[in-house]
Amino acid sequence: VQLQASGGGSVQPGGSLRLSCATTGFTFDHYAIGWFRQAQGKKREPISCIRASGDVTYYEDSVRGRFALSRDSAKNTAYLQMNSLRPEDTAIYYCTTQSPACGAPSGYWGLGTLVTVSS
Repeated sequence: VQLQASGGGSVQPGGSLRLSCATTGFTFDHYAIGWFRQAQGKKREPISCIRASGDVTYYEDSVRGRFALSRDSAKNTAYLQMNSLRPEDTAIYYCTTQSPACGAPSGYWGLGTLVTVSS
């Protein structure tokens, strides 16, 4: 099982980024994909999840209305569109597999991608 987050970078406040989570080694349609982030000096925190079915998404209050999830079964890839970015969104972003209804993480984590929001 492999997951690889990519698409991070440096943006100004108010900017946008689209993160990708490319996956291999498991049946993509059988798992939810969750996104977590870890800011420097802080614990890793969940921010969003898209169910295996792709029809239900969950967002933490801190990102709701600004971030949007999607997934492409043909590419075994999930996406996190991040808009209206704020300095407090600065963190390393990780994707992980979760049980189909966005339950507990399965323990498979990809390498993260760094997002820096700064003027």
